[in-house]
Amino acid sequence: MELGIYTFVERSAQLPAEHRMRELMAEIELADQVGLDVFGVGEHHRPDYIVSAPAVVLAAASQRTRTIRLTSAVSVISSDDPVRVFEEFATLDLLSNGRAEIMAGRGSFIESFPLFGYDLHDYDALFSEKLDLLLKLRETEHITWSGGHRAPLSGQGVYPRPVQQPLPVWIAVGGTPQSAVRAGTLGLPMALAIIGGMPERFATFVSYYRQAGRRAGHTESTLRLGINSHGFIADTSQQAADQVFGPMSEVMNRIGAERGWPPHTRSDYDAARHLHGHLFVGSPPDIVEKILFQYEIFHHDRFLLQSTGVIPHAQMMRSIELFGTQVAPQVRAATNTIAAKRNS
Repeated sequence: MELGIYTFVERSAQLPAEHRMRELMAEIELADQVGLDVFGVGEHHRPDYIVSAPAVVLAAASQRTRTIRLTSAVSVISSDDPVRVFEEFATLDLLSNGRAEIMAGRGSFIESFPLFGYDLHDYDALFSEKLDLLLKLRETEHITWSGGHRAPLSGQGVYPRPVQQPLPVWIAVGGTPQSAVRAGTLGLPMALAIIGGMPERFATFVSYYRQAGRRAGHTESTLRLGINSHGFIADTSQQAADQVFGPMSEVMNRIGAERGWPPHTRSDYDAARHLHGHLFVGSPPDIVEKILFQYEIFHHDRFLLQSTGVIPHAQMMRSIELFGTQVAPQVRAATNTIAAKRNS
């Protein structure tokens, strides 16, 4: 199993953006050093997040890392130009010697739509059309294409071409059957976000994904599955719970006020930390147990832990260190054994 981290790169109003960016570079560098497989950054166009151009940030990180894969989490392709997204990540792929990935999604927020002149009434059509173009850009150097929301292409070349053929594109899914079926039908790897509720309830979406993929003629090796969840690791369970509750609650209550959610309480938070909850907040043994519990449900290929809230840099660095040095070796050994038994 591949293991990694992704972040929306929140910052407090008191922390200069350039300082937070330096912290992020150090976090990605450490993740590489301790042997994690993937690091992702999200795209947002809000004052509380500092990354609006994931490819630029990941390009900088590529020069400070050696093996870790570098992905957006996500690229909001609905409000972007797929040609430009492809060119940026192809460039990242060259800089990183074949470590770039695109996680394509609709995004958690809607600010990018009016910012770039798109109508939210076209939400679904924009994603479908632009995903289609992005995938076609991987297939051919000179592309002929037409759609309803972008000027047509009539044989123009798109450059540079990436090291990886094809450049990996994951589809980020929030838990709708239609999205899971689309990813499976296209034969694309699916990144399923479990950020609320019991994980067992998401098994149906995984079944939809794999069934749709098989019906479309795709092989099991093509239908890769990732699970993305909020979490944080500390030396003890209580330390982890206490350190991240404040930052996580601040985010949930701030966003919840915009969306009409109820307050994020400590009792809800603690309940979600249990084995059948969605939060991966605890000590290394807690996180190992929970990843393996979900592996028995999903048999997934990748797990990404999302840091949430403005977590002090030293605590975040310790969390990354524990993930790479204590959690990852145990999870890889156990999942390799389980997979071998299942395939024998």
